Amino acid sequence: MKKVLLILCLTLGISQISSAQIQFGVKGGINYNSDSFNNVKDDVFSGAEGNTGFHAGIWFSGKLPIIGIYIRPEIVYTQLKNEVTYLPKGLFTNSVNTTYSFQKIDVPILVGKKFLGFANAFVGPSFQYILGSDFGLSTLEKVEISSFSMGLQFGAGVEFGKLGIDVRWERSLSDAETEFVDNQNGGSQINFDTRSNQIIIGVSYRL
Repeated sequence: MKKVLLILCLTLGISQISSAQIQFGVKGGINYNSDSFNNVKDDVFSGAEGNTGFHAGIWFSGKLPIIGIYIRPEIVYTQLKNEVTYLPKGLFTNSVNTTYSFQKIDVPILVGKKFLGFANAFVGPSFQYILGSDFGLSTLEKVEISSFSMGLQFGAGVEFGKLGIDVRWERSLSDAETEFVDNQNGGSQINFDTRSNQIIIGVSYRL
């Protein structure tokens, strides 16, 4: 169902901008796996090592006639870090904290409005497909990962000629769990919530 929804949204976006002047370009930037800008600030001052990643991709944009808004589909490769805390079963066990990285394809379909001649604001769904992950606990064997999820992006940006800069917040809307088996504790099943909320700082260039 989610894949059908993604196809429908892409089809709608392409059909809407087909009659408008289409612009396209490349983009890249930094991702922070964080729920708040305060956490991002702390991470930056500590060297930006934890819960950080990057993205790179392409974008298309077309202004809709009459109503004055634009649609901007993007296809973006993202690599990001996340943290989980694992509590092994048994007596006198301490929790284990680990950081792992994962890679995904993001397809945001944004609807925006330009104002003041150089600024813009936008919002829209973001469809995500997990390509792979690198979990850092050798005692756990990965069984199944939720590969497809959906989130919501909104943000604002500015443009200077062909160069654009924007800041976004992405909130996960669907469940995303990874299932593991604990080999050291009788093969018990453990589920991690692997959803990630992000603050994304991006730079784009119109070709």
